[in-house]
Amino acid sequence: MSRSAIVLAGGEARRAGGREKYFFNYKGETFIERLISTLEGVVSEIIIVAKDPGQCNRFSTLDSVKVIHDIREGLGPIGGLHAGITAAECEYVFVVACDMPCVNAGVVEMLFQSIDDYDAVIPAWNPDMLEPLHAVYRKTALSSYLESHNSLSLRDMVRNLNSTYLDVGHIRSIDPELETFVNINKIEDLDEINGICHD
Repeated sequence: MSRSAIVLAGGEARRAGGREKYFFNYKGETFIERLISTLEGVVSEIIIVAKDPGQCNRFSTLDSVKVIHDIREGLGPIGGLHAGITAAECEYVFVVACDMPCVNAGVVEMLFQSIDDYDAVIPAWNPDMLEPLHAVYRKTALSSYLESHNSLSLRDMVRNLNSTYLDVGHIRSIDPELETFVNINKIEDLDEINGICHD
């Protein structure tokens, strides 16, 4: 199974006080470094999607990753997904937000193994609480949707794909505390998991 990973890094960071979350530090590494080191063991290519060429330059020191920017600007995560899936070389793609520093490689592997004949594997806390930005997609299906979509909603996107929903309870066998889903929106969140905030 050929596999890519798309890391969405084009957010405005408003809730993080305007600071770039992907350069926050957790356990001695930046979020983006942690994501890359985790994903390198599971996928054959990693694509970072920035919002514009200027932001792409922020990742110029990172080796072994492809850095691109939105083709359709101002569409939020949907725009980032469109750019990422266009650049992806593999049929199966793990999508993740850049503010999730605790992604678990075993959980990502589980998602890939669960794709079967579906278009997407979406972790679900309940029918209304999904994790579309910590999920695996089939490139051809997602690309087809993103070429002709009307909605910017991730929920609408996964509902329009042949998606299967993986109860997070099954993931506890690999990640008992479900740390893989921790996302950092504010400096206070970082303080809570880090004990201390590093610039």
